[in-house]
Amino acid sequence: MGDRIVMDFAFSARAQNFIDRLRAFMDEHVLPAEAEYYGTLTTGARPWNVPPVMRELKEKAKAQGLWNLFMPEPEYGPGLSNVDYAPLAEITGRVPFAPEIFNCNAPDTGNMEVLAKYGSSQQKERWLKPLLDGSIRSAFCMTEPDVASSDATNMEATAIVKGDRVLINGRKWWSTGIGHPDCRVLIFMGLTDPDAPRHARHSMVLVPVDTQGVEIGRMLPVFGTLDEPYGHGEVSFTDVEVPLENIIVGPGKGFEIAQGRLGPGRIHHCMRAIGSAERALEMLCRRALTRTAFGKPLASLGGNADIIANARIAIEQARLLTLKAAWLMDTVGVKGAKSEISQIKVVAPSMAQSVVDAAIQIHGAAGVCDDYGLTSLFAHARTLRIADGPDEVHRSLIARLELKAQAAAAGIGTERGQAQ
Repeated sequence: MGDRIVMDFAFSARAQNFIDRLRAFMDEHVLPAEAEYYGTLTTGARPWNVPPVMRELKEKAKAQGLWNLFMPEPEYGPGLSNVDYAPLAEITGRVPFAPEIFNCNAPDTGNMEVLAKYGSSQQKERWLKPLLDGSIRSAFCMTEPDVASSDATNMEATAIVKGDRVLINGRKWWSTGIGHPDCRVLIFMGLTDPDAPRHARHSMVLVPVDTQGVEIGRMLPVFGTLDEPYGHGEVSFTDVEVPLENIIVGPGKGFEIAQGRLGPGRIHHCMRAIGSAERALEMLCRRALTRTAFGKPLASLGGNADIIANARIAIEQARLLTLKAAWLMDTVGVKGAKSEISQIKVVAPSMAQSVVDAAIQIHGAAGVCDDYGLTSLFAHARTLRIADGPDEVHRSLIARLELKAQAAAAGIGTERGQAQ
C-alpha cells in the first residue's frame, strides 16, 4: 500500500469569505445583467464591441475587492492558494462572460501568470501592470494550422534572434482573445534554434498587436458563433521585428515557461466547467419539474430520474478530483500533480459536455437555440476537450505515469514496464 494521504476538504475562513462575497455579487449584479449583456453585445460593430454593462460590472467588482482573484502572489492579488481559488472559478463558470468581470478570464490569466513569474521588470511595467488593472487584454499565439499542434514541438513559426532584434515569421490560429477591442499584446511561441534539444528550441516573445507585419485575419467560428467579443483569430506574422528584450526569460525557454503556465490554468478551466455543469443541471431540474408531457412532469418520465442522478454524481466526482489536483499543486507543486492535472482535463470538460447535453435534451427544441444559453455552455465544454491539449494526449501521459509507478513498485524495469 502507498503512503496515507490526508486531505482536508474544508475551505479556509478566508476562502469562505470570498465564496460568500462572490456568490452575492453574482446573484445581485451578474445574473440580472445577462439579458442586457447579450442584448447589447451584437448591436455595435459586430462582433467586436464590449457591452457598457461589462465596464460597469468591472468597476463594482474592483470596488468590492473581487479582482485578480486567481493571482497567487499577494503583490498582485489576494494571494489565494489553488484550493482556495478553485471554488471561486466554479462560481464564475456559471456565466460565460463572468470571469472577465473579475479580471480572471483566459488567456489573460495565463499570460499574467507568465509575466508575474518569468517577466523582466521592464516587461512587468509595460504589460503586466495594465493587464492587472484590466485596462488592456492579451492573446496567446501558439497553435498552428499546418501542423498537429497537440505536439507543440511541431511548431514551425519562427522567432530568430538577429543581434539585438527578434525576427518573427509564421501563421497561428485559435488565438483566443485577439478580437477583443482592448487586446494590445500577444505572447508568441516560435522556433528559435532547430538544433537545440527538443524542448529547448522554442521561445516566448511579447509582440504588441500594432507591430508592423502582424495581420489579424479571420475569426474562427465555434459551432457557428464567433465567441464575441473575444474571438479566436487566425494571425499571420511576416518579418515582424521586436527588441531582444521582448523574449521572456531568454531564447529556448518556451517549453519551460509553458509547463509553469498550464498547471494552474487547467484548474481554472476545469472548475469553471464544473460551474457551467451545475447551472445546466439546475436548468434541467427546473424544466423537468415545471414542464408536463403525457400527463406527468418530465421528471417522472422515462429515465430522467437516472439522468439527473448520474449528472449529480458526475459533477461531485469531477469536483473532488479537481480539488485533489489543486491540493497537490499547493503541497507538492505542478510536477507532483502531473497525473491529476491531466486526469481533470479529461474528466471535467467531458462531464460538463454530458450534463449540458442532457439539459439541452430535456429542453427539447428550445435547448438547441440560444434562448437558454445552453448552446454556449455546450460549445465551451466541447472545445475544452481540445484546448490545452486533447484528451488523448492527457490519457497518454496518465498511462505513462501510471506504468512508471507500477513498474517501480513491482521492481520491473521502466522501459519493459512501459512497453508492456
